[in-house]
Amino acid sequence: MPEKRSSKKLKGTKHKAKVRARAKAAPPSAKKRGGSGSQPKKHTAGAEKGALLVFDAAGKTHEKFELDSIFTDGAVHNDVIYQAVLMYRAGEREGTAATKTRGEVRGGGKKPWKQKGTGQARHGSRRSPIWRGGGATFGPHPRDYSYSIPAEIRRRAVVEGVKDKVMNGKLFMLNKLELAAPKTKHVAAVLKNLKLERPLFLVEKRDNNLTIASRNIHGVSVKTADEVNALDVASHRECVITKGAYTGLLKRLKS
Repeated sequence: MPEKRSSKKLKGTKHKAKVRARAKAAPPSAKKRGGSGSQPKKHTAGAEKGALLVFDAAGKTHEKFELDSIFTDGAVHNDVIYQAVLMYRAGEREGTAATKTRGEVRGGGKKPWKQKGTGQARHGSRRSPIWRGGGATFGPHPRDYSYSIPAEIRRRAVVEGVKDKVMNGKLFMLNKLELAAPKTKHVAAVLKNLKLERPLFLVEKRDNNLTIASRNIHGVSVKTADEVNALDVASHRECVITKGAYTGLLKRLKS
């Protein structure tokens, strides 16, 4: 028995030595060499970090445009975006849910039965909340759900929303966006050329042709640089901004 045990220990030692030798001879992993295990960094649409390619409506590039540092520096502050989106969504609630209390439902003027002598519990109204057809206890009433957050946080939320689009390569810049006629096919051509799915168009000023041509396409919105908010940016997959709108938006956010 002792001899068998010693032979088993010897075999185990040889096996461990072979495993160590294979580990030393093995090449470094793909992750250490930066191969398939490493993930490429995301950047803006077809440009380096901090710069955007300027397209035309046909999808052709013209130049590179350097973005301001407020849209490129640091990580995205998601908490600020969340606060602003929550405020705007709360303001959209109608708040029309309503129930009637025991003083508002019809009936209940007469006492169901006399106070004593019937053997039943005493009651003063058939419209008590514990009766069928009675009033509701602590039910909802029409109210205003809207509230406000500081203007600085609202502006910062727009900055962080645009920065998120930049970091994920979802911000596109056009030199200009003008339609010759209010036709849906013109906007559809822009979406096809830039490979967009659900974009937000940021323009310098309202264009009636663009508004009419885009309103029939689901998920497409048009906003000016003066009126866009964090909810508009966050609720769209891509953001398409003109050079004129970028100048106005930057001036608004830095004021």
